[in-house]
Amino acid sequence: MRGTVTLRPLDETDLVTLFEIQLDPAAQRMAAFTDATAHDRDAYLAKHRRILANNAIVSRAVVLDGDVVGSAAVFPIEGELELTYWIHRDWWGRGVASAAVAALLAEVPTRPLHARVARDNLGSVRVLERTGFVLVGTEDSFAPARQEVITELLYTLPE
Repeated sequence: MRGTVTLRPLDETDLVTLFEIQLDPAAQRMAAFTDATAHDRDAYLAKHRRILANNAIVSRAVVLDGDVVGSAAVFPIEGELELTYWIHRDWWGRGVASAAVAALLAEVPTRPLHARVARDNLGSVRVLERTGFVLVGTEDSFAPARQEVITELLYTLPE
């Protein structure tokens, strides 16, 4: 990777850029668990405005040399904290996601932290394992972006 990856608080001015980034069909397929807002700009913006207003969610813009290239967040779900991130496909395989996740983990010290990834998303598997996450199980779930049931790998970053 050339350049420096930094995180900053996500704000509303980032949402249109992030919507455009996540429109990539290959990225949606790899992420697998997109929702109905993935193709509806207004719904996407409304959903992410609610996320920005939720103080329990730590949302960060991933910035590479001044350009927003993705997002990373930690959010509560069913009494646990879960990690999520999305990086522009042009930057896959270049260490951007690993740097972003490492920076977010340094900022959010709460452990354990959980993450899920489609079994065939080898890039994200590597990111999670590089940053200390441990595989703890699997789960078969319906993936809307693929319109089929797939196996998710369940990871935990232990205390």
